[in-house]
Amino acid sequence: MKKKMKFFEKYLSIWVALCIIGGFLLGKIFPQVPKTLSKWEYANVSIPIAILIWLMIYPMMLKIDFSSIKNVGRNPKGLIITLTVNWLIKPFTMYFIAYFFLKIVFGNIIGVELSSEYVAGAVLLGAAPCTAMVFVWSYLTNGDALYTLVQVAINDLVILFAFAPIVSFLLKVGNITVPFKTLIFSVVIFVLIPLIVAIITRHYVIKNKGKEYLERKFIPKFSTISIIGLLLTLILLFSFQGETIEKNFIHILLISIPLIIQTFLIFTIGYFWAYFWKVPHSIAAPAAMIGASNFFELAVAVAISLFGMNSGAALATVVGVLVEVPVMLTLVKIANTTRKKFKKA
Repeated sequence: MKKKMKFFEKYLSIWVALCIIGGFLLGKIFPQVPKTLSKWEYANVSIPIAILIWLMIYPMMLKIDFSSIKNVGRNPKGLIITLTVNWLIKPFTMYFIAYFFLKIVFGNIIGVELSSEYVAGAVLLGAAPCTAMVFVWSYLTNGDALYTLVQVAINDLVILFAFAPIVSFLLKVGNITVPFKTLIFSVVIFVLIPLIVAIITRHYVIKNKGKEYLERKFIPKFSTISIIGLLLTLILLFSFQGETIEKNFIHILLISIPLIIQTFLIFTIGYFWAYFWKVPHSIAAPAAMIGASNFFELAVAVAISLFGMNSGAALATVVGVLVEVPVMLTLVKIANTTRKKFKKA
């Protein structure tokens, strides 16, 4: 039976496009809204945006079963591929590809200041491997659900320690200085705290209602909340981006080019590595998808914290959201079409 995505997930790019339009109109017609909201911040973190991003991140953290880590020794090849591609290859290829296109190829069109911010946004995407949507990609490619849980759980733990140093290093290479404390603070606020709250919630619900209730009834209740949080975040974000978009609408297309190239490159590296290493397709496909896809919720949150809601970095991370679903669905189709090749491997 052919597997299908849920309605909201399948048309996520359309919702993002509508949010771009809605946010743009909101900023134009009611400019007092973004001006008022911009005053509500603490330590460079927008409080309204922080709340909405929590609504996005907490539900996805609920899905992660850290007890699955005990299965880490089962087929270690898949995990080695995931960790190597995600943390030793992906952030650096993203930087070089984004720098080449946004600073060199399109530099004269974009301008020096904005091109640097766009590269910064791309780096934030590149250093944040997927946490939530990978469960969808795994499902659509008949991936091993339990092993995907292991891969995601391990990656989330690595994010806590590796995200800030890698981002800080790559931005310094690109002559972009950001406060390391703000990076650490963002990881604590948008990863560590919701992760801890989700772990406590899982333990409490399982203890009182059982694991089946958690997975079949409790977690699904939050799926819609997560989508709403994402869409409202994008509307607010683009209410601040109105002037930037009006002047540089073509930039959205230019930003998408290196992001799309990077996605195909990372998938190809992980997928072919798994093929030649004779990893089962049910593990190979999700392993390649985790690196190809992005934890865009974290990237958006950190971009706003570091550069502001009307920044080019924030715009670049949202373009990542815009292109992700159609590109990843293309990769899902490639993975499903080549499944039989792995049986012969």
